[in-house]
Amino acid sequence: MCARKFDGISSFEQPVTVEAPQTRLELSADKVVIHKSGVEFRSPTPFNPWSEMTVSLQSPGDGGKLNCSGVVISCQGNKHTGFNVSLIFTSLSRQAQARLESMARSDLGVS
Repeated sequence: MCARKFDGISSFEQPVTVEAPQTRLELSADKVVIHKSGVEFRSPTPFNPWSEMTVSLQSPGDGGKLNCSGVVISCQGNKHTGFNVSLIFTSLSRQAQARLESMARSDLGVS
C-alpha cells in the first residue's frame, strides 16, 4: 500500500467499522481508502503494529456487507493530529477477494 491524502475520496453510504480487542471505531468514508489487499484509515487512537483487527465494509452499490480480518502494518501520527493506519487483510475467501478488488477499482478505492 502507499500513502495518500484522505481528502476528496468518494464516500460510502455507511460508516466503516474497525474493531480490535479493546477498540471499536465507526469511521466516516472520508477517513478510509480501500485497496485490493487492505485499507488505510485515519484514527484518533493509535494501534500497535501486528495488532489483529476486524473491518466491516458496506458497498454503496449493492449494499452488500464484507467482513474482513487483518493485521496493522503501519501506524504513524500523534494524538494531536491523529494517526494514519495501514491494515492488510488476511485469509480472504475468493468471493471476499473479488468483492474487495471490485470496490478498490471503483471510485471508492485507489488501487
